[in-house]
Amino acid sequence: MSFYSDASSEDMSDELETLGWYHYDLSRHAAEALLLSNGSDGSYLLRNSHEGPGCFALSVRAKNSVKHFHVTRRDGDGYVFGFNKFATLQDFINHFANQPLLGSDAGTLIVLKCPYPYRVEEPSIYESVRVHTAIQTGRTENDLVANAPSLGTKEGYLVKQGAFVKSWKQRWFTLNRYEFKYFKDKVCEEPIRTLDLRACSAVQFDYSQDRVNCFW
Repeated sequence: MSFYSDASSEDMSDELETLGWYHYDLSRHAAEALLLSNGSDGSYLLRNSHEGPGCFALSVRAKNSVKHFHVTRRDGDGYVFGFNKFATLQDFINHFANQPLLGSDAGTLIVLKCPYPYRVEEPSIYESVRVHTAIQTGRTENDLVANAPSLGTKEGYLVKQGAFVKSWKQRWFTLNRYEFKYFKDKVCEEPIRTLDLRACSAVQFDYSQDRVNCFW
């Protein structure tokens, strides 16, 4: 009997729990932080998507950013990822074992090299407290506001006009938080320029260049 015969959504969810790189309700923000800090180019993980039952997200570490791709599971009809459809979870896993190559809207090509495990062995080492005091007094729990900015990672190609020679050239760019860098090409290690977007006050669209999405 096929796994999908008379299988409920709950049964299918139980099957996913056997996948060592399924990270359940890990958020997009947490996935980016995890892969950027501890992953490598080509690391990936599967997590639930906020778009509803049967919707998942594959988060993939690129060189300097994290990409997110849709994965859909259809009751009785397997999994859909990219241009491919997989009748069973085993077929889906076998596809990843062959290190598929993905191309995104930004023009980047990513090889899915290795899954990032849900369970990672951790050493039982803790620091001892030697100093313990308070910097401020009189504050309450209402003053404890948990806040963290979005990581905002992205990379791809853009076309830039030269500052002196007014010709247009394709450049590779990376965005990490507020730091925007552009390079001569994708393989260059040193950027042509690095911009701190916190210093930018506005974006002005330029319709005089006869180009789509032109701005300065």
